[in-house]
Amino acid sequence: MSGTNHAAAQPLQLDPNQHSGGVGEYLLHRAKPYLPPWLLAGGVGILSLPAHLAWGGSAAASAGLTLASVGLTAATWWAGKPTTQQRRLHSAITVAAGTGWFTAAALAGPAAGPLGSLYFIGGSALAATWNVRQLLRVNPDGGAGSADKGLLEKVGLAKTVVTGGSVAPNKATFDLQLPPGELTPDDVAKALPRLAGAFKVAKNAVRMTPDPDDSSRATLTVVPNDLLKAGAPHPGPSHPGGSIADPVVVGIYEDGTPMVLFFPGDPAEGRNAMHLLGMGMTGSGKSEGCITALSEVITRRDVIVWASDPAKAEQTLGPLLPAIDWAALDMTSTKAMVEALKAVIPARTSWLAKYGYKQWEPACAEPQTDGSPGMPYLIAWFEEAAKTIRETDDDVFTGIAQEARSAGLSLVVSLQRASGSQMSTDTRASLGSSWVFGLRDERDAGFALPDEALDAGAAPHAWKDKKPGYSYLVANGVPETFWATPGRAFLTPGDYIAWAVTEFADVRAACDPITGNAAARAVGGAFLQRTRHPLPARPGHQDGPDGWDDEDEQPLYLDPDHDTEEDGDDVGWIDPQAELPPVTAVVQLPQSGNSAARGKVDGAEAREIMAEILAEFEDDGRDTVGPKDFMDYCDRIGRSRSWISTQVKEMLLTGRLAETHEAGRYRIVPETHAA
Repeated sequence: MSGTNHAAAQPLQLDPNQHSGGVGEYLLHRAKPYLPPWLLAGGVGILSLPAHLAWGGSAAASAGLTLASVGLTAATWWAGKPTTQQRRLHSAITVAAGTGWFTAAALAGPAAGPLGSLYFIGGSALAATWNVRQLLRVNPDGGAGSADKGLLEKVGLAKTVVTGGSVAPNKATFDLQLPPGELTPDDVAKALPRLAGAFKVAKNAVRMTPDPDDSSRATLTVVPNDLLKAGAPHPGPSHPGGSIADPVVVGIYEDGTPMVLFFPGDPAEGRNAMHLLGMGMTGSGKSEGCITALSEVITRRDVIVWASDPAKAEQTLGPLLPAIDWAALDMTSTKAMVEALKAVIPARTSWLAKYGYKQWEPACAEPQTDGSPGMPYLIAWFEEAAKTIRETDDDVFTGIAQEARSAGLSLVVSLQRASGSQMSTDTRASLGSSWVFGLRDERDAGFALPDEALDAGAAPHAWKDKKPGYSYLVANGVPETFWATPGRAFLTPGDYIAWAVTEFADVRAACDPITGNAAARAVGGAFLQRTRHPLPARPGHQDGPDGWDDEDEQPLYLDPDHDTEEDGDDVGWIDPQAELPPVTAVVQLPQSGNSAARGKVDGAEAREIMAEILAEFEDDGRDTVGPKDFMDYCDRIGRSRSWISTQVKEMLLTGRLAETHEAGRYRIVPETHAA
């Protein structure tokens, strides 16, 4: 009933389908919107009769009427400037034709010569063209257009014309023609908050996309309802067992389009490898987004993950640890991971160059033509990285970010606020891509999102911590039209993560010799003795003694006794589960005056003993030594073999040893020269 009363309350002239009374009244009502052009044409014809009686044959009237005709036509052209070009031209032609005929009729008479025929034919045709325009308009009475124009004027976009649009179930799009030379898309961006208020929607529900080819055009998008409120449960792996080069789906946009990350580059698409800055305040869902992305990554066959979280340790990464090749959960191991990455980059780059790859591609993970093992992609994910930066250096990630793209490595740095006091601007600029969750204020948004996204209406500070998982993604491979479109990360339950960890254990790649050897040389035991977390128990499976499934491939480690060749042969890798070979000989260790077995000594004393042993080698007349020469003195030094190998590298750095052409052998530099 209320709907009927509301309809009846509308003025009849706004809808020609509404009428009351008989057939005559109905026909009149239907014709009313189209009568004005015909009434105007008839009025001109009638007025021409007294005009001819008053001014017929007058030279002065001829000049006056001609000037008035030209002036009225010019005024019409000038007044039509804010309208569309089509309407402006149509109006000027109509006024010019009407005033020209009236001038001739007033001077010579309406029936003189062809004037009568021109009146009936031309006048009818002009009136009909306006009727055609009216029929083709969406709103015959022009109410909507007037309302749009008034609204745009109120928000500071006067003279802007809506030239087209489309309406979807929850999205309206309008094409805007700005007055050339007066307004630009930047002015539309400044007006977005006022437009949101006028439409009575959230601030980030109104967005603007500039036309890349015309700075006087822009597209306005309005999304009245938030379809992301209910969230989206994780639908399962998007490419189970596929390549990391396939899109990594992490959520959905408000229109249902998948939100994806692309880690490796793709020359065919003109896309570089991705380094990602993740940012979001406490409670914004940033850590859950990390879990969602990594739970998708671990279902791929050609990628390994190194992950660090020295702040929350296992709280965030816990369910994923069995699928992570190296998890650094304290500051010491995180620093070691950073140093390892610095060493890994040139090693991986050299391997790619050796086999003719300009950048990493899926074929890199397969065995190569010479039989050498492949090299999977590497993702280094630093969660809660503010602690790492604070306890090392604000430039700690800059070199890695600048050099790693060509090495088949993506760096992800995630923190709550990427301000200048937390992270250097060089690092921020080198990361390139950003995944931004709710933030405290607009200033924080400027640390992570580019101006193009902010100008288009991106406003993560509108959410703060009220909408966990809501985010903007500005990343390689993501179209610019989506930069300001809100999305939401999938809700990823713990049982799904446990399933993905176990289900794809046989699919996931192991650390390759190139990466492993470089990391072992750089940080020694920090990598070789990294904690390997056991897989969750699978129904019907008996786990091995160290938590690894008996049917799974055992992890490989670098043998510190053997320095691998530069060509990357994996002869230095051993299986820790293999049985020891039978004893074939007994070797008597050399004794010296201080060679009694001792317990573990402190680091300073152990380094002094290493220096003493090196001096003894020098006194014996040796020119070169290697890590193997020191291994015979483990008992005397009181340290592990991996520690000794690391100290040999330190001697290289201090100048006590020097490189030779023989792998694993170093020239002894006299102490006077080393100093």
